[in-house]
Amino acid sequence: MRTEKLLTPGPVCLHPAARRALAGPQLHHRSRPAEELLASLRKNVSAVAGTEGETVVLTGSGTAAMVALVSGLFAPGARVWVPIAGKFSERWAEIAASAGLEPLVSEYDWGQTVSPADVPTGIAGALLTHSETSTGVLQPLAELARAVRERNPGALVVADAVTSFLLSELRLDDWQVDAAAIGSQKGLMSPPGLGLAVLGPRALAALRPSGYYLNLERELRAQRAGQTAYTPAINLVAAAAAVLEEVVNDGVEAHLKGKLYQNDRFYEIGQRVGLEPVPQEEGARSPATAAFYLPPGAKAAAVSEPMLERGWRIAGGQGPLKGRIFRISAMGYLEEAELERAYADFAEVMSLL
Repeated sequence: MRTEKLLTPGPVCLHPAARRALAGPQLHHRSRPAEELLASLRKNVSAVAGTEGETVVLTGSGTAAMVALVSGLFAPGARVWVPIAGKFSERWAEIAASAGLEPLVSEYDWGQTVSPADVPTGIAGALLTHSETSTGVLQPLAELARAVRERNPGALVVADAVTSFLLSELRLDDWQVDAAAIGSQKGLMSPPGLGLAVLGPRALAALRPSGYYLNLERELRAQRAGQTAYTPAINLVAAAAAVLEEVVNDGVEAHLKGKLYQNDRFYEIGQRVGLEPVPQEEGARSPATAAFYLPPGAKAAAVSEPMLERGWRIAGGQGPLKGRIFRISAMGYLEEAELERAYADFAEVMSLL
């Protein structure tokens, strides 16, 4: 089978620390080493996310963390604001509706930035998307959260940080964001399979028992004691803990600057040949992925197939942008020489359009 490298906005190429952890012997999830890995991951996720609160590790995708946060923080019937400007903000509305909440939706063009001026009153919370992976837009999370709290002092602000964690600055407590959902297969450069629910002080105070498997209140009690309520994907915990420990030791700020530079290189190449970025504002581009509209008359395969022939897998569009855009990402781990080859191959493919 041909080996291909992932330039997709998840899953991503694994960090060497993740590979080393996965190659180790099988851990028992009730052992002391497993307790230490779980504690390390929980502590470092909370610190990097910028909260004095706690992180709950779930076996599942980032969506599992989103579902757990909605059901654990809001009672059925609660009115929550959901600004939709892409596939993953749309998912918040679907999750809220499935949990019996009343989502108050504000619709935006996909690729548009959400405006704090549109925050309504009379809501119990807001479900926001920080990095909208389907469009490549980094939404103004701090400004949106501030507006929510100013107009609704008791409201809880919950963010999808699945593709902003370890890719963009994240300061939950300073920004008045009460909780966030994260996944292991994005900026954490680990395999898919972990959902991380980050709970700030106000979210911890509001947490309620809900459901069975994704019951954050039950899981938090178990994890505070060094255990999990159910069998976790302990190999993935080991991988994610190892990656995060290394990134923290090397310096998170330098890591974020590197990811921003890597993504900007793709935008420079695309714009050099006249491609239009999907994010409508240059300052609102997420470091998680570069997203471009296809030239008139071009199909997504005109980009994806020649890139795959060169050993790179990229992503297409979703929802109403399917067949209209493509996305390319340096979110995962790539050596500098590999990245330079990726940029050169991308430039060559773009010149053929």
